[in-house]
Amino acid sequence: MAKTILPPGLSAADFSDALEAFRKIVGKDHVHTGDVLSSYVDPYSIENDPDAHSVPAAIAPGSAEQVQAIMQVANQYKVPLWPISCGKNHGYGGAAPRMAGTVVLDLNRMNRVLEVNEESGYALVEPGVSYFDLYRHLQEKGSKLWLDVPDPGWGSVLGNALERGIGYTPYGDHFMMQCGMEVVLPNGEVMRTGMGALPGNNTWQLFKYGFGPYVDGMFTQSNYGVVTKMGIWLMPEPPGYRPYMVSFQREEDLEQVVDILRPLKVNSVIQNAATIRSLLLVAGINSTKSQYYSGKGPIPDSAAKKIMADHDIGMWNFYGALYGPPPIMDTLWEIIRGAFSQVPGAKFYFPEDRKNANDVLKHRALTMKGIPRLTEYSFVNWVGGGGHIGFSPVSPIKGNEAMKQYTMVRDRMHQYGFDYMSVFAIGWRELHHVIELIFDRRDPETKKAAYECFTMLVNEAAAAGYGEYRTHIAFMDQIAKTYNWNNGAQLKFQELLKDALDPNGILAPGKQGIWPKRFRGK
Repeated sequence: MAKTILPPGLSAADFSDALEAFRKIVGKDHVHTGDVLSSYVDPYSIENDPDAHSVPAAIAPGSAEQVQAIMQVANQYKVPLWPISCGKNHGYGGAAPRMAGTVVLDLNRMNRVLEVNEESGYALVEPGVSYFDLYRHLQEKGSKLWLDVPDPGWGSVLGNALERGIGYTPYGDHFMMQCGMEVVLPNGEVMRTGMGALPGNNTWQLFKYGFGPYVDGMFTQSNYGVVTKMGIWLMPEPPGYRPYMVSFQREEDLEQVVDILRPLKVNSVIQNAATIRSLLLVAGINSTKSQYYSGKGPIPDSAAKKIMADHDIGMWNFYGALYGPPPIMDTLWEIIRGAFSQVPGAKFYFPEDRKNANDVLKHRALTMKGIPRLTEYSFVNWVGGGGHIGFSPVSPIKGNEAMKQYTMVRDRMHQYGFDYMSVFAIGWRELHHVIELIFDRRDPETKKAAYECFTMLVNEAAAAGYGEYRTHIAFMDQIAKTYNWNNGAQLKFQELLKDALDPNGILAPGKQGIWPKRFRGK
């Protein structure tokens, strides 16, 4: 169990005084210490040091005004704070902070849906509103607006957009669908972005940019402010919806499939944020590794072929959906089916074609319709111990690049004894290659191998020109340093902003590799 590590530079007496000041702001029941802090650890930690991200306390404000007051106390005592929304960013560190001794600022109590505008298609939410919460709210109102959801629906709508997460409807780029923020800055001042800066405006959630420099992006994957309200655009219910799956039988099909996908996506024939899912990721929803292989190391080819036959899936499985009036869907499907029919052995399915009641297409059919779920998260049980971490490099939507990434990552993971499991998510012009490194979190040797494998993957991907778009807290510094064009000019600029906005370095030290001056290089 992790020991209590105080914030760097604070005596026990000063920290006790700071906690008392926080209690006066939020109430004693909302300042947490002791055993309850087990809620703020990384549930899938890849590190063997239990103290690497130790949390000495957590504060749970109930309003933006309380967040402002907390900032003022934190500046007075120089207490570092790590904001979380729902704390469900699993695979990337969960609720744990980057630096040991950082107090968690838990925004989960701020969970109000402040507005839903049916006519203009948006919601205004606080950080603690999960996808489940917003979905229930829409259902209770009888709304005809759809959410866009990631695979597990327990996370924060606001938090996922700030981490630039993705979903699977045509609104799949979550930050792109964000419009207007309220932000508490590190000095305690509150600001509104875009049109929200104009008193009495009526377009805060309608027009993203306002007047002057566009600053909303500064508050994504950063430590420049605490976002306490955010607008999110919602998708009007379409007149028709038709999910589908296409399976491909050979590993080498990936190159042709991706090259077919690019023009379909760029020309909006593929309407949603569709995905190509690997054999084992799909199989891991309904089975475990031990059912097919009890030996050490990755699954052998013979077991992979049996999995394909048992589950009626391919080495690669493409999940997409059609949206709109039936004649439009019919026309788009004719184009999509014709294009993928070029791949030898391609098989086409609609949900009614899948016999297993727990088939992945039936789950994807709900997810691509904006219905939040947790079902597909069961892949973490592929091996015993249930640990996982996401490795997420980005590339062009080009077949040769996809194959290069795939073989590079697969071979390195196999070298370290891990199975290759991934999703290729199709963006507007880019391919997100989200690899799930599954390991037994109970076994120190396996965790050590996973850590070494991940470190190697980061370096090799960067050397090949592939940068990660988000990462686990343990690797933030390493990945920030790979973005080093012109002697690290971007990171220098980020540090300059950090020092200007947060001179005491209280907000999320080390987030995305951005350290305040007082911790930099230490």
